[in-house]
Amino acid sequence: MKILAIITSSAGFCSTLCTKGKYLAAKLIVTALVFVGALSSVSLSAAAEKEINALLLTGGGYHDYEKQKTILSEGLSERLNLKWTIVHKDAAATKEFLSQPGWSDGFDIVVYNFCHANETDAAFVKSVTETHAKGLPAVIIHCTLHSYHWKTNSDDWTRFIGVTSMRHGKQHPITVKVTTSEHPITKKLPAEWTTPAGELYHIDKVWETATVLGDGTIDGWKSKHTVAWVNEFGKSKVFGVSMGHHNETMASADFLNLVSNGLLWATGNLKEDGTPVDGVAKTPK
Repeated sequence: MKILAIITSSAGFCSTLCTKGKYLAAKLIVTALVFVGALSSVSLSAAAEKEINALLLTGGGYHDYEKQKTILSEGLSERLNLKWTIVHKDAAATKEFLSQPGWSDGFDIVVYNFCHANETDAAFVKSVTETHAKGLPAVIIHCTLHSYHWKTNSDDWTRFIGVTSMRHGKQHPITVKVTTSEHPITKKLPAEWTTPAGELYHIDKVWETATVLGDGTIDGWKSKHTVAWVNEFGKSKVFGVSMGHHNETMASADFLNLVSNGLLWATGNLKEDGTPVDGVAKTPK
């Protein structure tokens, strides 16, 4: 409407100039005004989008991380405006990356989907968790729970995650039930669903800073374990999910919707009613 008003006004100006034999100059002015208006429209449209700069750390054994890095990054990018940096390395190279000064600079969130269980350097692990405690949000997926704490004789990593796990059960589809339906992450999700495949992690401890969002079972609720939660760690928000061993589970809509909401919540981009803030989500195709 504003652009139309400028064009209409300029057209009148053009008419005045034309009577004085300056048609060409008036035409150039109108063209310039239309061009400026179009640029303003594009600028406003771009400003409406909010891109989240995400770092994905992945790699290790026992899982198909080569495919999962694509499944996860592309699946989340179908839902959210994300700019990805993907670091796919073994444990030693991941440690080298995370030991560099300023490794987290420029990132809005770190997504951990790796399996590095044999780390013994407690000081290194503490340096990573201290980076998050200063305000860097995180998403924790599956075997990340079994990394960085088995051999360090330290609780730094599990305090950061919000739960402690030392083992898992047999591979079997997991029935998931939301236990905290009023949390923004779960408000818009189904109350219950079943994964295509699964490996249910046994949660030995939920830290006092964590809130359980959902439980899972493989035996008809004779037993259950936490499968999704949030944690307040220092100045940072952490979202965790213990599922994700199999590619088909990670590619499922239920899993990706859950992780999308968790990522939005951790970065402060999820409203209390469970909807994303303006500009961060993509319109479903």
